Amino acid sequence: MDVETPAQTQPLEQQQIASAAIVAAKPLHRNPRLVLSFLLMVVGWTSGPLLLRTYFLHGGNRKWLSSLLQTAGWPLLLAPLTASFLSRRRCSTNKTPVFFISPLLLAASVVLGIMAGLDNLLYAFGLDYLPVSTSSVLMSTQLAFTAGFALVLVRQRFTAFSVNAVVLLSVGAAMLGMNGGGDRPAGVTRVQYYAGFGLTLGAAALYGLILPVMELSQARHVARARCAVTYTLIMEMQVVIGFSATVFSIIGMIVNNDFHAIPREAQEFGLGKAGYYVLLVGAAIMYQLISLGIMGAVFYGSALLGGVIMTVLIPVTEVLAVLFFHEPFNGIKGIAIALSVWGFVSYFYGEMQIYAQPSNKPSNIEKLDL
Repeated sequence: MDVETPAQTQPLEQQQIASAAIVAAKPLHRNPRLVLSFLLMVVGWTSGPLLLRTYFLHGGNRKWLSSLLQTAGWPLLLAPLTASFLSRRRCSTNKTPVFFISPLLLAASVVLGIMAGLDNLLYAFGLDYLPVSTSSVLMSTQLAFTAGFALVLVRQRFTAFSVNAVVLLSVGAAMLGMNGGGDRPAGVTRVQYYAGFGLTLGAAALYGLILPVMELSQARHVARARCAVTYTLIMEMQVVIGFSATVFSIIGMIVNNDFHAIPREAQEFGLGKAGYYVLLVGAAIMYQLISLGIMGAVFYGSALLGGVIMTVLIPVTEVLAVLFFHEPFNGIKGIAIALSVWGFVSYFYGEMQIYAQPSNKPSNIEKLDL
């Protein structure tokens, strides 16, 4: 893709493509859109799991509802998408397309949404039976799954540093498994605890597949349409993914008769009826920030980078869970956190070394050859 034509001689659409390619080519720590994605993930990932755990701790027990909350915030993106369309229409003399998403990318986003809905359900079951600190560290194993699927689907480039990161994080999760339910919450049976352990690992594996599929679908779009993936297109994809996952969860709620149970659950909720609905809305907003941040990290970095950023936020979630929920924090968890931080530092240092070599091209420019 040629991005060297002077901007003043290009149509608006070509200028947008060139701008997106230049931004994507920046080193990780100097890419403003990647930094924005990271900040969205920080805010969402340090708040969303805590709010969802609060729902279960104070009397909530609707798994399909908690699954819905993880994607129901997608309408929040309609406002910036509308503003983007109006801005394009004012700046363009040609007919302005309402959507950038292609039919094939739309279909891929629907499939991703259904996968996300199933993943959210598995995670909701796991979070009901496990402490936040344990479920968060278990979810870090998605990095190992992401690495494996990225190697197969998008031919992810690995270095000694990225391999070291994956190994360290996987070892940390294995150490938690050896803990044998020592942090089992009150009222949770041993069978439920191990079921939560297995379901959370299943959610991690499925999410490890979702990220490379997301990266692959974006790369295919670039190859077919011969245009860059802009942030507007990322938001359009997230709307489709969120809508599809929400429909998946709504169907489950209808079958499970959850809509009739919600008013009664709100009346009996430990934080009061108003607190119940405020918590639901807050959780939906926080998880939407996570989703949008991850999509940005996948495009402006890679699927593997998205997994790494999620993993490095685990120590923050661990500390907050201990502070707010007084969850046990033993030596096993401490070692797992240390391994997570070590793995992140290893990965980021390796990426810094790669971008220090001027001969290497950024990954999302190379994918134009797909």
